[in-house]
Amino acid sequence: MFFDEAKIHVKAGDGGNGAVAFRREKYVPRGGPAGGNGGDGGDVILEVDPQLNTLVHFQKQVHFRAGRGGHGKGKNQTGARGEDVIVYVPPGTVVRDATTGDLLADLTEPGQRVVVARGGRGGRGNASFASSTHQTPRLAERGAPGEERWLRLELKLLADVGLIGVPNAGKSTLLAAVSAARPKIADYPFTTLQPNLGVVSVNEYDFVLADLPGLIEGAHAGAGLGHQFLRHIERTRLLVHLLDGATDDPLCHFDQINEELRLFNPALADRPQIVALNKIDLPNAREHWPQVKAAMQARELPVYAISAATGEGVRELMMQVGQMLSGLPKPEPTTEEIPVFRLDETPEFTVEREEDGGWRVRGERIERLAAQTMWQYHDAVQRAQRLMEKMGVLDALRQAGVQPGDTVRIGDVELEWMW
Repeated sequence: MFFDEAKIHVKAGDGGNGAVAFRREKYVPRGGPAGGNGGDGGDVILEVDPQLNTLVHFQKQVHFRAGRGGHGKGKNQTGARGEDVIVYVPPGTVVRDATTGDLLADLTEPGQRVVVARGGRGGRGNASFASSTHQTPRLAERGAPGEERWLRLELKLLADVGLIGVPNAGKSTLLAAVSAARPKIADYPFTTLQPNLGVVSVNEYDFVLADLPGLIEGAHAGAGLGHQFLRHIERTRLLVHLLDGATDDPLCHFDQINEELRLFNPALADRPQIVALNKIDLPNAREHWPQVKAAMQARELPVYAISAATGEGVRELMMQVGQMLSGLPKPEPTTEEIPVFRLDETPEFTVEREEDGGWRVRGERIERLAAQTMWQYHDAVQRAQRLMEKMGVLDALRQAGVQPGDTVRIGDVELEWMW
């Protein structure tokens, strides 16, 4: 089975906590704050490994978690940064957010990297809060949580040429005849249930040829192998459209398949094509050849009569493929800076009344503040109160009707309203 789809969960490392500490040295009776910052959490990174060609290894491992940052220590010692986790994927992997479907990255070049989950920032130690007016702060921050998300990975083959045609047109036979690939071949529809790649060398031309599963009517909507097939031809620069000469109406199949391409992706309908009528060694194909040749010449498409089984016309076809490829532009390598995809951050928050009479405050900034505050320290509580007042959270709670003694929940933190 060809594994060209996978769903994985990535979790970046949480930041380490800052430390509350003071200098305690001989002859220094009132040493200042010396609590170090926590280390940042590790990132989760996707990297292209050219040795991989499927996503099958994600059948065994789905969850990937980076290392947590080390906690800060006294004497202004900063915690160690969390260890990154590198997840290897094959060339041609498309990365999407599994929840929104947004395209995050298209990984094609060996060694190409993308950060898909950023580690949380390390919390600040009390040394970072010292000021001329507050020289002995007894507060520090917890480390921020690392980002996490579900990702959907899709593999699109990196081939120069795609073989397309109806089931049983002879695509696998042709690939076996022109390369060292050995796809499964039999005389019944849908023999090819997975793409096969072969390297073709003819004179000075070398290119990668992909034998792709046959198309049927409705493939653009997912019928048959549908999207599993069509996804793999989007990267090809040239299509070889193989017609089954043994059928009653190969031209009808030609129009049908091109319509499926157009409906799936209009750009595919404009992709350069070479048409080949296969099975010319059979009487039916020889009868169809004049009509097929005239129809393709009217469309200004190169057309060949071949027999993948006997080899007739195959070399001439591959020479034409090589010549056309040499005149087509190659895909430009990715040179732009690899992006870092961060989860959406919004300053807004909401206040809701819960069934038990408590209150729930939701919002990324306020939840992060609650998670990073060390509530056991009086100075930390006062700082959190000032920031919540500045953000408008306290006013929103008052307007909503909060009363002394009510429970206020922010993320995993429960607070008692005292004002």
